[in-house]
Amino acid sequence: MPQKTSETPMMQQYQAIKDQYPDAFLFYRIGDFYELFNDDAIKGSQLLELTLTARNKSADDPIPMCGVPHHAVQSYIDVLIDHGYKVAICEQMEDPKKAVGMVKREVIQLVTPGTTMDVKAGEAKSNNYLAAVVPDKGQYGFSYADLSTGELKVATLTSKFTLQNELGALGSKEVVVPEDLAEDDAKLLGGGRLLSKQPASQPTAEASYVSQDLADPLAKATAVMLMQYLLATQKRSLAHIQKAVFYQPANYLEMDQDARTNLDILKNSRTGRKGDTLLAILDATKTAMGGRLLKQWLERPLLDLGHITARQDQVQTLLNHFFERSELQDRLTKVYDLERLAGRVAYGNVNGRDLIQLQTSLDQVPALQDILAKLDDGSFKDLRAELDPVADVAGLIRRAVEPEPPISITDGGVIMRGYNAQLDQYRDAMQNSKQWIADLEASEREATGIHNLRIRYNKVFGYYIEVTNSNLAKVPTDRYERKQTLTNAERFITPALKEKETLILEAEEKSTALEYDLFQEIREQVKLQIGRLQKLAAQLASLDVLQSFAVVAEAEHYVRPVMHAGSHTVTIHGGRHPVVEHVLGAQQYIPNDVIMGDDTDMLLITGPNMSGKSTYMRQLALIVIMAQAGSFVPADDAQLPVFDQIFTRIGAADDLAAGQSTFMVEMMEANAALAHATASSLVLFDEIGRGTATYDGMALAQAIIEYLHDHVHAKTLFSTHYHELTALSDSLPKLRNVHVGAVEQNGTLVFLHKMLPGPADKSYGIHVAKLAGLPADLLSRADTILTHLESSSVDKAAPVPETKEAEAQLSLFEPEPVRPKNDPVIKKLTAFDLLAATPMDAMNLIYDLQKHLKKK
Repeated sequence: MPQKTSETPMMQQYQAIKDQYPDAFLFYRIGDFYELFNDDAIKGSQLLELTLTARNKSADDPIPMCGVPHHAVQSYIDVLIDHGYKVAICEQMEDPKKAVGMVKREVIQLVTPGTTMDVKAGEAKSNNYLAAVVPDKGQYGFSYADLSTGELKVATLTSKFTLQNELGALGSKEVVVPEDLAEDDAKLLGGGRLLSKQPASQPTAEASYVSQDLADPLAKATAVMLMQYLLATQKRSLAHIQKAVFYQPANYLEMDQDARTNLDILKNSRTGRKGDTLLAILDATKTAMGGRLLKQWLERPLLDLGHITARQDQVQTLLNHFFERSELQDRLTKVYDLERLAGRVAYGNVNGRDLIQLQTSLDQVPALQDILAKLDDGSFKDLRAELDPVADVAGLIRRAVEPEPPISITDGGVIMRGYNAQLDQYRDAMQNSKQWIADLEASEREATGIHNLRIRYNKVFGYYIEVTNSNLAKVPTDRYERKQTLTNAERFITPALKEKETLILEAEEKSTALEYDLFQEIREQVKLQIGRLQKLAAQLASLDVLQSFAVVAEAEHYVRPVMHAGSHTVTIHGGRHPVVEHVLGAQQYIPNDVIMGDDTDMLLITGPNMSGKSTYMRQLALIVIMAQAGSFVPADDAQLPVFDQIFTRIGAADDLAAGQSTFMVEMMEANAALAHATASSLVLFDEIGRGTATYDGMALAQAIIEYLHDHVHAKTLFSTHYHELTALSDSLPKLRNVHVGAVEQNGTLVFLHKMLPGPADKSYGIHVAKLAGLPADLLSRADTILTHLESSSVDKAAPVPETKEAEAQLSLFEPEPVRPKNDPVIKKLTAFDLLAATPMDAMNLIYDLQKHLKKK
């Protein structure tokens, strides 16, 4: 009778463990493989491209299974994590040879998208944040942590809008929520994120420690829940998790997710890559932790004028000291990722090479202090005084760990000679014994006359004497004890050789075990200093970002912006878009001024497509972000207020996943600004109203302009193709018209990319279509239709006549006579090269034409 596989003791054990982790793939260790069963196997075989087989195929209910080798398991786990799944790693907790009955197994770690410690190539400068949210009466306790660095932040958020912005800014793939989370909140927090429910429980000592400085009850509860989840999933010491730091988004320049996307701050909105972004332009950091901090500074620019000025002072100091800055860079290049090294120490997966990296990093600190001492203006005085080289840890590693240790910490060769007397004795015993074997080999060769006699070792037979078949006749009778016969040789042993083997193996075993114990002790000593290491890491990261700002400012010719409080005037001369300028080159990019005094709240921008309106708008926003992050800015000079928020409505895209059209997305983004902007905000609106009928769009655009002007009073750049809106400057005193210059040259549109006062004189849509390569007949017909629409007072939806004769019948008045193409005036105007002419050339031309016309 076939056996029911599901009732075997092993499957009973498997199912009992799987029941504890129903939402995770269970990697169940059997010998050298991790096996997946049942639904995990079916789904896992598809995701991981594994062969699906079955356990006990002859059973009534064969169980689907697939497996992966233990030495390659991490790559398979990474694939599942990238797909948004959890993985429970179940290990054998005892030696199968010594186990009585079933081998004891336990889950040693639950790996989730928000808790993975594995840092992929190219991602060292990125954080992986796990977020936690606790809704409570319209408020949200919000916390986030990076398990690899130990960073833990917490806030109390007062709106869904702010909550979504925070989650979007962090890019969290996983959010921990209470077990009783309401369905509406689950929908709000979902959106492609994994929601992990954490049951209520009594705070552990670790959770109480990290939350001890929090006064707000909701913030504290959220931090505790997050820490409880980390402890439950990681099942090990998390001593590197820092005390929770309370923050409020309103303490920084706030940008919603639309603004971050539209402005290409961290990721290019068109390609999705990190190139061609503000981050890529400003990132000259030398350390991974500096790269991560730069991201944080760009995501959360400052509001405090004193802090902004302090950063600018430090950047200026570094700019003024080229040689010291170069020395600083050289030293920072040798600093490894202290934050993550500290995390690995606490986590228990640090090896000898990690400790050598830690020592190398700490060895740079005294030199960094000396360099900072040369910067005599005082801006780095406090930082230099606070830098702690953690010399005791560096000295311990230098004394204890081999400079070039192996990766494994269980096979020996990690601890330095001279660090431990007992270990040195074991090593001497091994060395002496091995010398004894070498001497024995030499004496046996001499005694037997067999010059190729060898004494060798393998794990099966231990030490043995090997003699080739051609020399067997030379072996004296009864000298050796035969051990093994090979095809071309015989292997022998002697009592003395086996006795020495026992001594060597005992010494090796004891030496390896002692080395492991010593390494664990060293790791625990380092672990006690994690707080100091993390503080040092934060200081070096800050120094790295500041030198990066200085390097980029020098290379790109940025200037220090003058920041002022109490006034909202904006004065930028020769402003440039940092990313576009970097791509085009400084010689090709045309700079523009942005002048918005107390008498101007809004610039209404007109001009043709592709002429640079959106670039001009983004340019101002990026200059603001850079300035409030502490960076210098791309301009000839800049005077700026401190903005509290930036809102954008740039570009057009459907949100198909949410069932929203382009126009709906446009209106929602506009509403976010109208609802939340203040007089200290910056608003960028590009082509509002184009997603609906012309009159609808124009009406909405005008109403939005009037609302911003009369009620919000934020500094606003509003670009539009509705030329009728330019008349609003007559009724709205703080609105000013500007346009992007463009000229027609030989029938071709030439963009000047220069912002000029006043409205554009006409639309250039057909010219842009010509540049795009549309058929000539189509363009000619469009020109005909445009002429009719612009001149006709009848219903503009009426059909446009196909012929010039029919077209003439529509005119109520006699048309002006058209000059023939060979008219001298027409010839002179056509031949005149406006772009190459001087003002005097233009005046002379006008004078000549006027004389010609007066003669007629």
